[in-house]
Amino acid sequence: MNGILEFLSNIPWWAWILIVLSIIAIRDVFFNKRHTISHNFPIVGHIRYMLESIGPELRQYIVANNREELPFNRIERGWIYASAKNQNNYEGFGTDRDIYEPNYIFINNALLPYKVEKDNPNYKNPYFLPCAKVMGAYNKRRRPYRPTSIINVSAMSFGSLSARAVESLNRGCALSYAYHNTGEGGLSPYHKTGADVVFHFGTGYFGVRDDEGKFSMEKMVKMVNENPQVRAIEVKLSQGAKPGKGGVLPGAKITEELAEIRHVPIGKDVLSPPTHSAFKGVKGLLDFVEDIAQETGLPVGIKSAVGRLNEWEELAKIMKETGKGPDFITIDGGEGGTGAAPPSFADHVSLPWLFGFAEVYKIFKKHDLCDRVVFIGSGKLGFPAKAAMAFSMGADLINVAREAMMSVGCIQAQQCHTNKCPTGVATQNKWLQRGINIEDKSVRAHFYFKNFRKELLEMTHACGYEHPAQFTMDDVDLTVGDKNLIKTLAQSFMYHKVPVPFESMKALAHCPYLGGDFHEKEAKKEVKEMKKHNKVRY
Repeated sequence: MNGILEFLSNIPWWAWILIVLSIIAIRDVFFNKRHTISHNFPIVGHIRYMLESIGPELRQYIVANNREELPFNRIERGWIYASAKNQNNYEGFGTDRDIYEPNYIFINNALLPYKVEKDNPNYKNPYFLPCAKVMGAYNKRRRPYRPTSIINVSAMSFGSLSARAVESLNRGCALSYAYHNTGEGGLSPYHKTGADVVFHFGTGYFGVRDDEGKFSMEKMVKMVNENPQVRAIEVKLSQGAKPGKGGVLPGAKITEELAEIRHVPIGKDVLSPPTHSAFKGVKGLLDFVEDIAQETGLPVGIKSAVGRLNEWEELAKIMKETGKGPDFITIDGGEGGTGAAPPSFADHVSLPWLFGFAEVYKIFKKHDLCDRVVFIGSGKLGFPAKAAMAFSMGADLINVAREAMMSVGCIQAQQCHTNKCPTGVATQNKWLQRGINIEDKSVRAHFYFKNFRKELLEMTHACGYEHPAQFTMDDVDLTVGDKNLIKTLAQSFMYHKVPVPFESMKALAHCPYLGGDFHEKEAKKEVKEMKKHNKVRY
């Protein structure tokens, strides 16, 4: 034994390296049956796989320029991060965008901006920007709702996001008077920390299902009665990431907590089918929406991506004939979002928000229905210029998902589908979640929403308006890419937005249906709060 140890100790260090490399080479050539590169090029072939594994990081931090990455480039992410930290989110020395690229947005400013008078709520509170419409007003719901913020958190469920991320977003929404959409995973304790809530459910009916997985009106009514913070209900028909595709939640991922929230058995696979079992056809959908609204008293809406338009035509026609219908409609862009999906779905199925929304809005305008519905846009609209474009096209509210995730720490690692999100935002890994400080991240979400509203409001005033709802299709130009010509949105999409009834910001501030427990007297307190930079740890 001593002789063996003495022999090994006499082997030089470089020989050990050769021995290890020889073992790897033998493995690559004689035992490797899966990887062609490492078989044909022993040892050095592994370098290729190493570089491939860190490729996204190399591109994000070193290779890609400021405007090159997708889905969000470095400048866009930087604006969100700076806004969320309440830091300087300006840029200097002019834009680095190619302003002649196709679909570049130009906002047509007024010669004389809108002057904010002393009796205007925005004179003391530059962050006050509620929805110009009231959900459920036309259909005379028992509990109408006017969202206090025009930007809100889109549908992302507990399960897809971590508990700490959901709670951070909810607390941030409470601070900024935004509402928080639950996503289709049910109403969790992390959605109950102060914000208004839009309860969202899909084909799995999580949180409102019976023992057989069918929709339960009894559980829906019970949930609404026990949770007064639920201000509206949204029926998911499809989502931009994977429209028309169901899913399976593996039993291994169903914890006791998740089972209780979603009303599903522990340890068993749970199916979310592609279609609803609670209704059939467009007529059945409208009856279903009306039944929920009658039983709960809340505004009820639908969410869908846009593809073929014949069923949208049928929906509008029946709404016109019956005088009934959803109180709000969320159009989700086909750009894909936080939902994990096959590339063929995320890349090709359903229209991008810009085209999908325009087609649906034209149908509702043709049937004279636009004043009855609150239109919500969702699909990379979490930037003031894009939001201004959305409002000019007819949107009344903006829902953001990935932008909200970035405000609480997401770095666009694109690992949402692996349960290995390095920031703890989109994972159930307890260790990774520990990196999220809820108090810190909730304040950042709060700052993002308020700074977004402030900048959008400043852009609105620059165009001569008091509220973004006053934007028209002629206020925004798009470059066409043909001889560097530009066209207004009205020329590009061949319709004009129906004017939204708007009296004044002062009238909105005194609306009895205003959500978020907003009080005009808190305006001065809010402004002071925004100036307390030491609340955020950098």
